[in-house]
Amino acid sequence: MNVSIALQHPHEHYTNLDVIQGNVVLRVPNPTNISSVVVKLEGESKTRLMAPIHPNRPDKQRPVLEVHKFLYRTNTLFPTNVRPEDLAANPKATFAINAGTYEYPFRFKIPLNTQCQQAQSPISNVSFSNAIPEFARPATHHIKATLPPSLAGFPGEAEIKYFVKVTVNRPQFFKENPRAVANFTFLPIEPPRSENVDGEAYARRQHQFIENAQSVAAGKKPGLFDRKSSTTSIPPSPSVSGTVPPRISIDARLPNPAVLTCNQDIPLRLLLKNVSERSKNVYLQMLQIELIGYTKVRAHEVARTESNSWIICSFSNMNIPIGTPTDPVDTEIPINGEYWQGKPIPNTVPPTFATCNLSRHYELEVRIGVGYGSYKHGEDQLVVLPLRLPVKVYSGVAPPKELLQGTLTGDGEKLKPTVHMLNVPTYQSNQAPHTPTTPTHSGFASGPNAFQGQPTQPPPQAGGFEDAPPSYEEAIGQDLPPINGYRGSYQPPPAPEGAPRFSDEKRR
Repeated sequence: MNVSIALQHPHEHYTNLDVIQGNVVLRVPNPTNISSVVVKLEGESKTRLMAPIHPNRPDKQRPVLEVHKFLYRTNTLFPTNVRPEDLAANPKATFAINAGTYEYPFRFKIPLNTQCQQAQSPISNVSFSNAIPEFARPATHHIKATLPPSLAGFPGEAEIKYFVKVTVNRPQFFKENPRAVANFTFLPIEPPRSENVDGEAYARRQHQFIENAQSVAAGKKPGLFDRKSSTTSIPPSPSVSGTVPPRISIDARLPNPAVLTCNQDIPLRLLLKNVSERSKNVYLQMLQIELIGYTKVRAHEVARTESNSWIICSFSNMNIPIGTPTDPVDTEIPINGEYWQGKPIPNTVPPTFATCNLSRHYELEVRIGVGYGSYKHGEDQLVVLPLRLPVKVYSGVAPPKELLQGTLTGDGEKLKPTVHMLNVPTYQSNQAPHTPTTPTHSGFASGPNAFQGQPTQPPPQAGGFEDAPPSYEEAIGQDLPPINGYRGSYQPPPAPEGAPRFSDEKRR
C-alpha cells in the first residue's frame, strides 16, 4: 500500500487566508482493511539547545527540546459514507477496500493567528540524534500572534515548518500505517500600516578633523625620547589654535516608524552636515549597508541569540567629494541614493515575528568612511562612522481591506493596535496546553461541506486554562477570500550540506 499527496501550487508560497488544496492518492495492490484516511494541516516550531554543563558531570551535557504545534487542522477523507455518530459508537470499525487507485480531494483554509496545542501523543515529542532518543517536555509558555514565517538556516537548533500530512490507519497492530508529507513555504501578511508618517527615525554620529595635520605635528611638545635642542619649541600654528577645528555629523534617516519591506528598496537617506566651517573637501571613501537579524531561540530554561546578516551594498575607494568648503554651517548635504537604490531586501529575509519559542528582530547598520583634505590613502584622515537603527521587516503582503476596516477608529484615520496581527502576546500560561482529542469527522458528510478541514476542538480541562475568545480578525477571517495582490518572493535558506537536522520521525 502506498499513499502520496499532490498539492496544487497556485503561488510560490502561501500566506494567511489562502486555500491549500490537493489530492491524496492511495494505491492498494491487494484487497485489505483500513480504518480511516486522515489528512492534517500542521505548522510547528522546534528548538533544541544544549543545557549548561553541570559542574559535577561535565561529560553529561544534555539537549533540551521544545516543540510547539501552533497550527493543527484535520479532515477525515475516508470513510465518507458513515455518519460520525456511528463511527463514534464503534471507534474500532474497519472497512474493506479492493485493489486499485483511489483519489481523495482535500481543502484547508490557512487561518490568521496561532493556536498553540500540545502534541497529540508523547511519541510526537521524540527526536533522534545519533540514534539516541531525545524527549521534549510539555511547553508551558504560549503566545497568540500572527502565524510566523517558515524559518530555516539553523540546522538541528531551530526551525519553523508547515506541511500537509496524510495517514492511512490500519487495524492490524503489527502493520505500519502508511504516511506521506508535503511541505510548503509560508509567508504571513503584514500588520496594518499607518498612513501618517511621524517624522523620521535617525542615527547620528559626529567627528572632528584636524585642519592642518602637519602644523599640529610640527607644534607638538617634545617627547621623552626626542632630541633636545637649545632653541625654544615651535608654537602651534595660528590656523589650529585660533580657529574652530572642522567638524561634521552624519545622519542615517528612515521614515518613522522604521519599517523595511521584503523584496523592496530601503527608504534610506544619508546626510552630511557641516557643524563648523571647513576649508577643505570632505570625501566619501567607503559605504556599506548591512541588515542584521537577531533570532532569539528558547528551549524551556535555555536561551541564546543567533545573528545573521545580509549585505545590501558595499563600496570602497570611492573618492567622491561631498559638498564644497564654501557650504555654510548647518548645511545638510545628501549622499547620492543611487548606491543603495535598486538593491532590494533579499528574498531570504523572513519578516519580523514572535512565536512561543522563537522570535526575530532586526537592525540596519550603515558604515560610512569619510576623509578630509585629500583622497590619497594616508593623507585623508579616514574615519569610519557606524550608524545603527532598529527596524522592523514586513513581508509586503498587505492584509485585505475588509480586515483593515475593523481596525479603523471612528474617524477612519488612525489604526487601533490589533494585538494578534502585531505579534504581541495575548496570553501566557504556566500550565500545560490542551491535548487535542480525536479529530472531528466533519469530512464524513457528503456535499459542499465534505472537505472544509475544520479544526479539532479539545474540551477545556477541569480547572485549567481556557483559550482566549476569538479576535475580530479570527471571527471574520473565515469569510474573507484569499489574498489577491502582491506577494513578493520568499525562499528560506536551506540547511548546509552535512549539517545536523531535526529528524522526520514517524508520528501520529
